[in-house]
Amino acid sequence: MKNRLLGAILLIAGTATGAAMLALPVSTGRSGFLPSVVAMVFVWLYLLYAALCTLEVALSLPKDSNLVSMAEHTLGKWGKVVSGIAYLFLLYALNTAYIAGTTALFQDFYEDLTGVRVMQVVAAIPLLIVFSLLLRRGVKAVDAINRLFIVGLLVSFGVLVTISFPYVITENLTAVRWNYLLPSLSIVLTAFGYHVVIPSLASYLHDDIKQLEKAIWIGSALPLIGYIIWQAATLGIVPLEGIDHAYEQGISGAEVLADVANSNWISGIDTLFAFCAIITSFLGVSMSLFDFLADGLKNKSIVKMKGLLFALAFLPPLYFACAYKRAFLSALEYAGAYGVVVLLAIIPALMTWRKRYSLKMAGKIIAPGGKVGLILFLLISLSFIVLETCFKLGVVHG
Repeated sequence: MKNRLLGAILLIAGTATGAAMLALPVSTGRSGFLPSVVAMVFVWLYLLYAALCTLEVALSLPKDSNLVSMAEHTLGKWGKVVSGIAYLFLLYALNTAYIAGTTALFQDFYEDLTGVRVMQVVAAIPLLIVFSLLLRRGVKAVDAINRLFIVGLLVSFGVLVTISFPYVITENLTAVRWNYLLPSLSIVLTAFGYHVVIPSLASYLHDDIKQLEKAIWIGSALPLIGYIIWQAATLGIVPLEGIDHAYEQGISGAEVLADVANSNWISGIDTLFAFCAIITSFLGVSMSLFDFLADGLKNKSIVKMKGLLFALAFLPPLYFACAYKRAFLSALEYAGAYGVVVLLAIIPALMTWRKRYSLKMAGKIIAPGGKVGLILFLLISLSFIVLETCFKLGVVHG
């Protein structure tokens, strides 16, 4: 069981860790190191509660359930429809961010080699062709490539942090601008999204509640620690003016660190880290989006036309990635405030309420706080959506 627990912890940590890590220093960094840590801890606890709700419902339903089928069991057809739309929205928003982030890296790399900056769509086409071929070959091919990039991610992160800290200026970490904190919360939300694997882990750990809770606590805490270390390394080197400029331009923390750091080592390892972080997330999201579209269409003649499925999976996010200047950060903001909050927070809380107080299903109460806790959680969730909507409409300025 210990090996299974370790595997569950790593699966949660790996699912949560992704390309959002690159956006954190730019989005939360504008408020300063201390406020950004406060934001990350708050969102970690918020989504931890949502994870416990998800676990509680998953243990009360048939095995092999997923979030969409769980919503249908507890909330009915409207729950299935809303969760399905939220899932699709989240995947499209994430793919938009990943295409924008990856093509920016390709453009910079090609420009360094040749002195010529190619158009974004030109940089994106080879990547999408390779991804389509990988997805066509199936899960085994994707898994093999993903493992390679995960190793690259871990190694490059360790090396990057090690060689960056000697360049850290302590004074940079003391700056505090709390007024920039609230606009950053939407991106922080995308950095702790591991809830989709919880139903599978319930079966994997034989419904052992203590082991599952331990896996969720530890597995979600590991990315939090990694994010804080990465935040300290980046904000300690890049001054607030550089972070502000990066936010306005919509570039990632890795790019701004590479621009500011006067070290070829840091620049090279930083680019490798950024590429691995995006690709590991991009592969999983693309595969999920492709499978979701194939399952949703359920038309054999359409499903056989894989070219159409690839077009549906990649062309919409490619358009948005190329059409909008801040596509990388904006897409993550939309993904967090709307996709993550609805699918991974509001839906699980509503399912838990229905499971306990309407359907009166058997099973242990795992998420604490009773009705008051659920109501407070739902109010916080709605405040995230209202807040981000106000920012996007320009009603409130961050």
